[in-house]
Amino acid sequence: SEFSTPNSTFMFLQVTYLTHACMELQLGGKKMIFDPWLTGPAFARGWWLLHEPPADSMERLCMADLIYISHMHSDHLSYPTLKSLSATRPDVPIYVGDTSRPVFWMLEKSQVQLTNINVVPFGIWQNIDEHLRFMILKDEVHPEMDTCIIVEYKESWKADFIKNERKKLMNYKAQLVKSLQPKIYCPFAGYFVEAHPSDRYIKETNTKNKAEELNALIKKSAPGITTWTPKPGAVLDLALALMSPSRKAITDPPSGTNIYKDSWDFDLYVDELNRAITAEIFKHKSWIQFYYNWAGFKNYDLVVRVIETDEDFIPIDNGYNYLVDFMDLSFPTQRPTREHPYEEIKNRIGVMRHVVKNGLLWDNLYIGFQNRLSREPDVYHHQFWNHFQTELPVTGPDWDLFLQQAPSYQRSAEPQGIQTESGSASTLS
Repeated sequence: SEFSTPNSTFMFLQVTYLTHACMELQLGGKKMIFDPWLTGPAFARGWWLLHEPPADSMERLCMADLIYISHMHSDHLSYPTLKSLSATRPDVPIYVGDTSRPVFWMLEKSQVQLTNINVVPFGIWQNIDEHLRFMILKDEVHPEMDTCIIVEYKESWKADFIKNERKKLMNYKAQLVKSLQPKIYCPFAGYFVEAHPSDRYIKETNTKNKAEELNALIKKSAPGITTWTPKPGAVLDLALALMSPSRKAITDPPSGTNIYKDSWDFDLYVDELNRAITAEIFKHKSWIQFYYNWAGFKNYDLVVRVIETDEDFIPIDNGYNYLVDFMDLSFPTQRPTREHPYEEIKNRIGVMRHVVKNGLLWDNLYIGFQNRLSREPDVYHHQFWNHFQTELPVTGPDWDLFLQQAPSYQRSAEPQGIQTESGSASTLS
């Protein structure tokens, strides 16, 4: 974000980090909150909050003058968070960009009651009052789904700003920061942890860059830039920082504040996912053809084997194990004799069936670490993954119609050894 301030009178300007990508901006008398993920997991059950949000975070969210949500990924668009918000203040103004796939495409199915969602065009200033306006822009890395925001406060609008905003993002964040020369830089939206016990392997192997290390690198290459490594509840006095970088403009949370989360409601959310395991549709093998016809991806030379597994990615007795040939969207019992690229995808059964039943995007599986992949040859198939992660139909499969049509002789045996209530973290052995 870019903040413009008057040269003479500095008004109340504060940035408070809450958790992950969630920030609160106080600009004069207005409060904006970005990407509120305050409770529950993201990407089905793959990501959990690393930082404990301040105790009053939900209260802050309910009191916001407006909320900006950058894109549809569940670490930015958190339906559990918005469900809590809607119970208190369903009419809070929420702003999103006009992306090719609507950010709130799942709103009706989520049953979250929000009444003031505003989809705004890219590159157009949205005036909040005489002092404050913002503009939502396409993200240059994922323009089909992600956005960024520019906030401008209390200064004559700069007609020449737009020509600078379309610079391509550089590959390395330190180089980017050095190139743009912001007065203040704060890395955020990377504070999650693979907290579920079954994801211990991912947690141990998925080593992440630390914000402290990135900021140290930036200070080394661009010492004139003030960096901020945020803690939940920490406040940046933006006006003070811009006026006098040498003065202490950052207030950390009180001593003894719990910075890192040490407990998560695993059962509450994992049980909800695993309830899909026993859904009626999966008693009929023909769900496979019905689902992939609905998905609409074909005419692409790739054969995929999908295998339902337990928590440890071990195939389940009576779980589905099937092939899809996307060249002609057929479902062979054996791999084709022609030369073809092949991908094997092992999915945790609860998450996969939840995704299928609700017509969700596969980012829950892929980004959420809920599958394991092998490829022959080892080539990433962008068209396939892009389709299933961003281009599935907005309206989910009509499973009521499917059940009316599914012949009774196609009933399949139940998968064995899966617990669907509070023992959902258990594995087959």
